[in-house]
Amino acid sequence: MKKLISAAFLAGLALVSLSLRPALADDASPSRLDQVIKAGKLRICMTGDYKPFTYYRPDQSFEGMDVELGQALAKSLGVEAQFIKTTWSTLMNDFIAQCDIAMGGVSITLDRAKTAAFSEPTMVDGKAPIIRCADKDKFRNFDMIDQPGTRAIVNPGGTNERFARARYKHATLMLHPDNVTIFQQIVDGRADVMVTDASETLWQSKLHPELCPVTPDQPLQFAEKAYLLPRGDVAFKAYVDTWLHLAKATGQYQQIFDKWLK
Repeated sequence: MKKLISAAFLAGLALVSLSLRPALADDASPSRLDQVIKAGKLRICMTGDYKPFTYYRPDQSFEGMDVELGQALAKSLGVEAQFIKTTWSTLMNDFIAQCDIAMGGVSITLDRAKTAAFSEPTMVDGKAPIIRCADKDKFRNFDMIDQPGTRAIVNPGGTNERFARARYKHATLMLHPDNVTIFQQIVDGRADVMVTDASETLWQSKLHPELCPVTPDQPLQFAEKAYLLPRGDVAFKAYVDTWLHLAKATGQYQQIFDKWLK
């Protein structure tokens, strides 16, 4: 009888061992962290059309807040930062196919979270309108903006378009494919308003003194920005989160933030 119990016990252990093997194999699979270090480069997807976070210059180089932060992250890994241009419409597909991380003012959304992971939030932001300063009495809040005859311009493929299609009920929606020149459309009178991240409205009002943000300190909704990461890669996410925490604690993040957004 004891022999039968012992045999059954050993058989059970064998089954448990076999059931654990796939999980152990998965745990031992190389992280993107290891791959980045081995390759000697960190591939960073960004759109290049979202100042002050990322801007693709005519000389085909990038500049901006998240460009500098991406370079700092790569330096912490002892590798080179390689920036890969994408668009908001193709961001997810390009990220999965070509990049290790996506940066450049990426907002946290549930749709994106279905396919990829996010770092810890880098900042809190939210949508706010930007208009011609000459219209500030006419467009004091969103209800006054969302009226028949208002021409609301938006760049396609990202959270700006999703917000516009969900919230505008009466205004005429205009799509403009270039997020770099879209604000000039308002300055030139071809459009009346754009709703984008409050941080961008503050930056664009500096670039275009003719434009004024509408209550950027009271955004129309809550939003956070973060870095897009491969789904399920615990080690890589842990490294990026640790780097970001230390960058904020040591003042490195704030120094770069103040340079571009203060």
